Amino acid sequence: MDIYEISFIISTFWVGPFWIAMLINPETDKTKKLLKGPWFFLGPIVFWFILMIYNPQGLIDLVSGSSNSDGFLEGLAIGMGTKAGVSAIWAHMVAGDIIATRWIWKKSIEIKANKWVTRLSVFFGVMLMPVGIAIFILSNLSILKK
Repeated sequence: MDIYEISFIISTFWVGPFWIAMLINPETDKTKKLLKGPWFFLGPIVFWFILMIYNPQGLIDLVSGSSNSDGFLEGLAIGMGTKAGVSAIWAHMVAGDIIATRWIWKKSIEIKANKWVTRLSVFFGVMLMPVGIAIFILSNLSILKK
């Protein structure tokens, strides 16, 4: 197992406790305290930086795709197709998913949304973030308009 696989696994498991707390106990003080600071997304971001320091060529390959003679997307695909590229993109996606999920959770508590809609939105917030946001917004549209 190399640093990229370790980063992938830790980035994934890092957000688990935060996600499960929002999913199972959304209204408890313990969950609110757990999600108060930046820890819920900091782990994947730190691993992203570690990967970039460990292999800066991975980032260079990723952004130099714009100069690829076959086009920007082709160059980007080549950069993303490396272990460094996949690991960095995964850490970025996991961090973004948990940030969006925290927003869904926090807003659900604030507007006193139905607990099952909250749980469904939080579940999909990490699994398929756009679906989680859509469920939350469409289910709470009348409340959010006020």
